[in-house]
Parts: sequence; C-alpha cells; structure tokens
Amino acid sequence: MAKPSLSRTRQVAAKVIYAAFTFLKENGGEAAYRDITAAVASRLRFDDWEMELLKSGEPRWKVCLSYYSIDAVKAGYIIKKAGKWILTQEGESAMALGAESLLEQGTLAYRRWRKEQDLKEEQIGEAEEDLQQEETATIQDLEQQAIEGIRAQIYRLNPYEFQDLVAALLRGMGYYTPFIAPRGKDGGVDVVAYRDPLGTQSPRMKVQVKLRENPASGPDVRQLLGVLQRDDVGIFVSAGGFTPDARQAATGTQVHVELIDLERFIAMWQEYYPKLTDEDKKLLPLQPIYFYSPQL
Repeated sequence: MAKPSLSRTRQVAAKVIYAAFTFLKENGGEAAYRDITAAVASRLRFDDWEMELLKSGEPRWKVCLSYYSIDAVKAGYIIKKAGKWILTQEGESAMALGAESLLEQGTLAYRRWRKEQDLKEEQIGEAEEDLQQEETATIQDLEQQAIEGIRAQIYRLNPYEFQDLVAALLRGMGYYTPFIAPRGKDGGVDVVAYRDPLGTQSPRMKVQVKLRENPASGPDVRQLLGVLQRDDVGIFVSAGGFTPDARQAATGTQVHVELIDLERFIAMWQEYYPKLTDEDKKLLPLQPIYFYSPQL
C-alpha cells in the first residue's frame, strides 16, 4: 500500500523545517530566529496559498515553521534558547531522512510526549489544525517580537549605558559592583563584581562590555585574559556575538572566561528582572505578559 501523502499544510511545514535545519547546519548549528526566517524566505519559493497572510498578520509558511518547530523540539532535533535555534546532533542526523520523514518523526515524538503528559489525543481536521497552528505561532511570534524590541532598545543605548545595564544585571544576580569604568580608557575591564561587599570571597569577576554589531574577536578576548589573575573569572558581554577565534581563546585557557552574546544577555535580563531594584529596572523596563499555552 502506498504511503499516504502529507496534507498540504504539512507539505509546507516539511519543506520550511528542512530549509531551516539546512541553514542551521551551514551556520555552525545555531542562529537567531529572525535570521532563520530570513534564510527560509530567500531560499524557497512560495505560492499564493503559502504566502497568504493569516489573522496574526504572518504568512502561512512562517506560521507552519513556528508551529511545527514544537515537534522538532520535542523530538530533540533542535533547542530553542534566548531567541536562537540550536541544531542538535540528533537533528543533524535526522536530516538524512529527508524533509517529509523528518517532519513525521518529529510529530511522532511530539505525540509520545503528549501521552507522557496525560494529554488526550484527538483527530482534528486540517482547518482546525490551521487554527491551532496560528494560535501557537502567534504566541511564539509575540515572544520573538518582545526579544527584538528589547534588542532594538539596547542598540539605542550608548556604550556606557550598556555597561551600566550589565552592572545592574550582576546586582540582580546578587553580586556587588564596586567598580564601573568611567568614560575613557578602561584598561580592559569595564565592571568589577564581588560576591560579598568587601570582595573577600573568591572568585572576583572582571567584566568587559562591547556594544557593537560586529562580533568580538580573539584579540578582544585575549585582552581580557591579560588582566585576569588566578582566582578571577572573566566575563565578556558582546552585543555582536563572538568570532570562532574568540570562542577558542575563551576555552583554550585554564582561567574561566564566560562569553555572553546579546540573546543570552536578554534572556538573563528577563530572568532576573524581578530581582532588580526599582532604580535598576528603569535602565531597561519590561512588562511581563502571560499566555495560556497548553501545547508548550
């Protein structure tokens, strides 16, 4: 018996998910969601039905990408973190199945997860499935819009305001920040943070902050390494991310250096925002909004 063909919606989902996986694989296994959608839009050709704008204001193909990525997460093919998708080894291996089988395996994994959560499986029609897709994708798109809004606001800051933002985050995490570099040369350190008010407990953290769109380089990281002592921890916050050389410089040393890109910084700001003082919250104020999302 011939294998039944996928519904039209799932055909779209299969090709956009596979295109997203291909882009992730080509880009070292991870990318921001906005870059993934841009890559899928540029690589594939969509017909009028696939380009039709749904109630959310997004085209059908993008809604399919967002909705069916949930299956990929439950299958262990990708990880979503701080506005990024990360392709796992299982996901890369699953690409050998081809677009349609990859989607089917992801869906099976999602259904197994639903059973483990004691959720009732129901047979639904494609029209109802479209509605569920749109509702779920709308929530994900709103979350992504929130991240993009925070990102845009950070880029409106000047470097010293971003430096203050990083120091505020550290305070929200329970650290003390006795030193924040004044305007001018900083000697490779923008913020010094302690675990206690007097700095008597190890480790002491030395932080370098860069607000620019191009990634921090290996020499940038090595400059920070040059001012670290044995019991210090280095933290490098770079809005533009890091080059492979920078990441290698950070991991190829016995001193601990933590690299934080903008997506991770935003996720940390969201996580620790309730613990900030009212004064620090004013540096980048947030408004939490909660959605009922039974499928996530």
